[in-house]
Amino acid sequence: MHFTFPDGNAVRINCHDSAALLAAARQRLEQGRGFAIATINVDHLQRLGEDAGFRRAYAAHDLICADGNPIVWLSRLAGRPVRLAPGSDQVLPLAELAAGLGLPVALIGSNDDSLTRAAESMRARVPTLRIAMTHAPGFPFDPDGAEADDIIARIRQSGARLCFLALGAPRQERFAIRARDALGNTGFASIGAGLDFLAGTQTRAPAWARAIAMEWAWRMLSAPRRLVPRYAACAAILPGQAWQA
Repeated sequence: MHFTFPDGNAVRINCHDSAALLAAARQRLEQGRGFAIATINVDHLQRLGEDAGFRRAYAAHDLICADGNPIVWLSRLAGRPVRLAPGSDQVLPLAELAAGLGLPVALIGSNDDSLTRAAESMRARVPTLRIAMTHAPGFPFDPDGAEADDIIARIRQSGARLCFLALGAPRQERFAIRARDALGNTGFASIGAGLDFLAGTQTRAPAWARAIAMEWAWRMLSAPRRLVPRYAACAAILPGQAWQA
C-alpha cells in the first residue's frame, strides 16, 4: 500500500502488521544499521498533502505501518491489505526487543515529568531495559536547529541504539531522518503519545472503544476544541483518498 503525491514523493506501508515491523527492526538492530519507523494515520496523511518537508522526511523512512483504521480500510480498497499497528502499541515490544539484544534506549519527549514516569513504567514492565538517556526539548522544537544537533550529539555519547520520539508530527519524523543519517547505527521510532500513555499523563481510549474502531471519537470528545478541527480536516480528505485507493 502506498500514497503518491504530486511532487513525486511516495509513502509506502512496508510493514503489514506489528510482527513484520518487529522482525524488520530486530534485523536492523542486530546488523547495526540505523533506521526510522513511522506510523501513518489520516492526520499524517492530511499534513503530508500540505507540507513538502514532511513528505520528504516521511518518504525517507525505512519502516512504515498503519496507525489508524481508516488507513487499514484504504489498504483494503486498494487491494493491498495491511493490519492495524498503532505506534502506541509498539513501544513496549520494541523496548523488549532492545532489552533482549542488550541495547540501551533513549526517550525524547514532551516534558521531564512525563519522561521520568514513562521510564519508570517501562522499567517495571521490562526489568532488563537500559534507558541511557531522556530529554525534553524546548518548545517549539526545531528538528533542523541547533538543539537538534545537541540532541544527536547526546544520543551518540549515551550509546543508545534505539530512540523513542514523542515529539508530535511532523517534528518527530523530520528529526528521525536527520538523526538516523547522522548516527548511522541507531533506530528511531516516532510513537506520538505512546510515552505519555505509559506515563499516565494522557489517557488512552478504553479497549471497547478501540475494538469498535471508535478511538478517534473518544479522543475527539476528550479534547474537542483541539481535535474537532483536526478530525474535520482529516474527514475532508477521505473521499479523495478512497477514490485513489
